[in-house]
Amino acid sequence: MTHQLVIVLDFGGQYNQLIARRVRDCGVYCEVLSYKTPIEEIKSRKPAGIIFTGGPNSVYDKTSPSISADIFSLGIPVLGICYGTQLIAHLLGGTVSTAPTSEYGKTETYYDCSCPLFEELPPKGISWMSHTDYIASLPDGFVSAAHTENCPTAAMQNKERGIYGVQFHPEVLHTENGVQMLHNFLYRVCGCTGDWTMKQYAETAVEEIRQKVGGKKVLLALSGGVDSSVAAALLSRAVGSQLTCIFVDHGLMRKNEGDEVENAFKDKEITFVRVNAEQRFLDRLAGVSEPESKRKIIGEEFIRVFEEEAKKIGAVDFLAQGTIYPDVIESGAGDAAVIKSHHNVGGLPDHVDFKEIIEPLRMLFKDEVRRLGTELGLPDYLVWRQPFPGPGLAIRVIGDITKEKLEILRDADYIFREEIANAGLDRSIHQYFAVLTSMRSVGVMGDFRTYDYTLALRGVTTTDFMTADWAKIPYEVLEKVSSRIVNEVKSINRIVYDITTKPPATIEWE
Repeated sequence: MTHQLVIVLDFGGQYNQLIARRVRDCGVYCEVLSYKTPIEEIKSRKPAGIIFTGGPNSVYDKTSPSISADIFSLGIPVLGICYGTQLIAHLLGGTVSTAPTSEYGKTETYYDCSCPLFEELPPKGISWMSHTDYIASLPDGFVSAAHTENCPTAAMQNKERGIYGVQFHPEVLHTENGVQMLHNFLYRVCGCTGDWTMKQYAETAVEEIRQKVGGKKVLLALSGGVDSSVAAALLSRAVGSQLTCIFVDHGLMRKNEGDEVENAFKDKEITFVRVNAEQRFLDRLAGVSEPESKRKIIGEEFIRVFEEEAKKIGAVDFLAQGTIYPDVIESGAGDAAVIKSHHNVGGLPDHVDFKEIIEPLRMLFKDEVRRLGTELGLPDYLVWRQPFPGPGLAIRVIGDITKEKLEILRDADYIFREEIANAGLDRSIHQYFAVLTSMRSVGVMGDFRTYDYTLALRGVTTTDFMTADWAKIPYEVLEKVSSRIVNEVKSINRIVYDITTKPPATIEWE
């Protein structure tokens, strides 16, 4: 790609991709590479800047992630964040040791506004800290650029060499003006011009796909969700009738969704194949309650069904997937921990005759995917379709899966989503859905005792789906949703609302 590049070197923190997300918000393209990437490869990419991410280790531990100090001789501006800052100090001769007082969470911080990172920002603000170690002595040529009550070097700088570090996390929204600090590094230090847009990405990606595919065939598993739909639209623009999409309807979709997916794509230039496999999936899931087992069973069965249909088509040259960044992150990319497995990451079909994988969205975050979908001309009802996990409602039914439970949840979830839309909240609440819990409780309806399911409602607001806050849905909307569900949906007599952030919870329950 021809636009400017910033490289984010990943040293193992779980939420490091947030840094990449914020950089792109500033109009600058970036890629996340492992800290193990050879220096020569980094140099060959000609980045405008390099960012060292955080991580859970101590830099003075010999087994901790590190990199050659030669990277500072490339003449490329460097910004360290948390562990990344400590690593810079350690590599350049400073001292990092266990702090007398650890800092976690929101911390009042004082900034030197002559530092390019903090220019034109308030001299005091809240930063998000998460560290046990601290920089006890600075390397030669560095000065402190920020401090807190307990941390004398909350930021450091060497203007002459273009090397900077912050002990806190500017990528986390809890840090006041954190994104502007990253913006200052990109534009004031690295000289970035802001040439990253979805229009340019679409043009570049279409051209790259055409060059890669040529006149050959492409096969895509189309779920009907935002990611696979945008991938289909992008591939369709690039190769047209050379694309075949197989829609595996596993019977775990939301109400009417299978038909909606088919109607959205049946008139496209692409070849669209729908496979109705509900009973097959229900048979495999019978009696299974553990969430990771559900995910793996559905992922495996999805691939088997896909393989069987693909065999009917014959050999194809390319297999396409709608994989996006959060899928890769939460499946344990690099040194990050596995939060939950994703059926479209690392689970490739063994018996489909293809030569290569295409993942045109792999470097995009969810909101970037939506912007790309709009750029490609997809209708709003597809682009703004609620995020939906690959395992579908199977992980929104807590415990074992039955057709009856799925129908209960489908009807309740439909009412919830309908009332959110009726209230005009469908764009401001970024994800909202119902969960059928395994808990039953006593109720009373029409003077009769009931013993029915408890339904949980979940709504979150987020900018990246890596962190999320619970949505403050007006009481009157929740009241209407509750009233409609208990009156219109059988077997539910209690409604609860989930008010947990991510972290510590995930957005999905399972």
